[in-house]
Amino acid sequence: MSRSGQRYARVAGPRELELVPEDALDEPAADGVLVDITYCGICGTDVHGYTDGHMLPPAVFGHEWTGTVRAVGPEVTGLTAGLRVVGAVGPACGRCRQCAAGHARQCETVFAEANGVDPAAPAHGGFADRVRVSARRVVPVPENLSDVEAALVEPATVTFHAVRRTAMEFGSLVVVQGAGPIGLLTAQHARNAGAGQIVVSEPSPARRAAAERLGFSGTVAPEDLPTALADVSGGLGADVVFECAGVASLLQPSAELVRRGGVLALLGYPLTESRVSYGDWQSRELTVVGSLAYNHEDFLGAMRAVAERRIDVAALHTGTIGLSGLGDMLEELDSGRSAQAKVLVDPRS
Repeated sequence: MSRSGQRYARVAGPRELELVPEDALDEPAADGVLVDITYCGICGTDVHGYTDGHMLPPAVFGHEWTGTVRAVGPEVTGLTAGLRVVGAVGPACGRCRQCAAGHARQCETVFAEANGVDPAAPAHGGFADRVRVSARRVVPVPENLSDVEAALVEPATVTFHAVRRTAMEFGSLVVVQGAGPIGLLTAQHARNAGAGQIVVSEPSPARRAAAERLGFSGTVAPEDLPTALADVSGGLGADVVFECAGVASLLQPSAELVRRGGVLALLGYPLTESRVSYGDWQSRELTVVGSLAYNHEDFLGAMRAVAERRIDVAALHTGTIGLSGLGDMLEELDSGRSAQAKVLVDPRS
């Protein structure tokens, strides 16, 4: 379609999706940019927001986007029209309470940006023809990244951040639970971070095959995981378990896969409460690492990893749809029966 007919998708209620005509976005804010969207990836968070109907701030519904700068505001330096960019978060602000206390990695401004609740948050996400966004929120794309790879930088950054937070030791025995896009990216980052053996657990045969194509030979069905882990660890358990499925009932079983003194890293985000054995975690001196979103430097590190071909993001791309097909695809992804891994939305089609 012509870029003159602008639209964006919004959730109007549980399982209610609207394509809204938008007045022409022609002028950025003084400190902002206008970006023509090339692709926007569909995240599990988008699916939850669609089915729930109200949980997501508007800017988060469609947060995995890449596009081309159309115009820049008069106060913007270092960015020009025609530049390919990805939606990101800015550097630590240096002014909030966390930054003032010396905790720049927990910058409140960056956290608000990542969650779409900062004062300058876009009016909608990247399921759109065009987006108006603060210039600090975009990062240029290296020339050797394709548009598809650029569209997958955001989930690669989520997982880069999580693996970095674990600070795992070289040679660690790692379990990754879930071989969806987040699990497969986590496994690749863990391999780059010096993990020894990596065991990927996944119920879907298609996703297990995807893990194996990425070089993870220790891929098993969940029912086979305890035996496989006992074999490779001598019964000790994993040094690090990355829980990427986001299933509330898996939290305690995941912890029980970790050896005494090991690390449980949480990436999946369950929408219901979990029951755990506090005494088990305490007596085995587990370290539990929560991970949500990312920092500006995580985008730079993840993008370098993709550009240097140390992780393969393009292999996760299984389909591309237009904006008009978004509702049907959200339903398919929520069904649990989809063969898709990472689907991109192309508003130009």
